[in-house]
Amino acid sequence: MSKVDLHDDDLTRFEAQGAAPLPIAIDEGCIEHDGARIWFATYGSGLPVILLHGGLGHSGNWGYQVPALIERGYRVIVIDSRGHGRSTRDARPFSYEVMAGDVTAVMDTMRLKTAALVGWSDGACTALVLASKQPDRVAGVFFFACNMDPSGTKEFVFTPIIGRCLSRHKQDYAQLSATPDRFDEFSEAVGLMQRTQPNYSADDLARISVPVTIVQSEYDEFIKREHAEYLARSIPGAEFIHLPGVSHFAPLQRPAQFNGVLLTFLGKVQPSWDADER
Repeated sequence: MSKVDLHDDDLTRFEAQGAAPLPIAIDEGCIEHDGARIWFATYGSGLPVILLHGGLGHSGNWGYQVPALIERGYRVIVIDSRGHGRSTRDARPFSYEVMAGDVTAVMDTMRLKTAALVGWSDGACTALVLASKQPDRVAGVFFFACNMDPSGTKEFVFTPIIGRCLSRHKQDYAQLSATPDRFDEFSEAVGLMQRTQPNYSADDLARISVPVTIVQSEYDEFIKREHAEYLARSIPGAEFIHLPGVSHFAPLQRPAQFNGVLLTFLGKVQPSWDADER
C-alpha cells in the first residue's frame, strides 16, 4: 500500500508518526511581517498552489498532499500560520484577517501574482478571507472543514480521534515552536479566535467573486453539514462536495480520496488561472 492509499481513520498512525515527511524543499525560509516571523517552503514547479493548515497544526500535516501536487505539475507553497509550527506571533489575539495578510506577504516575497488557495479548517477561513479582500490574488479557494460564522460549529464533544490529533500537535509544537513550553496558552488563544471569528454574513459571502469549492466530510466533528451547504448556496457559483467515510481529518485519514477531489478542483480553476499567469 502506498502512503497516499493508506487508511488511518482513527489517526493511530498520525499520532505515532505524524503525516508523511515533506519532500526536500526548493526554497524555504522566514519573512518578517506584522510583528511575526512567518515560515514558508516551496516545492516543485508550475502554477502555484498554497496549502494552509488547520488550527494547532503546521505545514507538515500536508505530507500526503504535497507529493501528489508536485507529481501533477504544480508549484506547492506551504506556510506555517503565525504562532504555529516554525512561525512566531506577537501579543495580539489571533485573527483570520491578520493571517490572510501573512499569506499575501509571502506571495509578495515570492513575487506571485496569483495562486490557488487550499485551506483546511482554520486555513480555509484564512483562504476565504483573503479571497474576499483581494480577489485578484486568488485563482480559487478549496474550502475544507470550516465555518464562516460561529453558528456553523457543532457543540464540542471530545473523541479519541480528536485526542490523538491533539497529542500529535502537542509533540510537534514542542519540537518546532520558538516557545515549546507554551502549547496550552497557544491553544487557548487559537480557541478564542475559533469561537468568535469569522463573522461573515450572507451578504458578505455573496460578494465573493472567485471560484470556491466547499468540501464537507460525512463525520466532521466540528462543522455542521447544513452550514457547509449554506456556504455553497451563498457564494456565487460555489460547488459543494461531500466526502463519505471520513471526518475533519480527511487529508490524513484517506489521502487518496482527499487528493482526488483536490486535483479535480485545481483542474477546474486552471483555465482562468493560466490566463492570469500570462
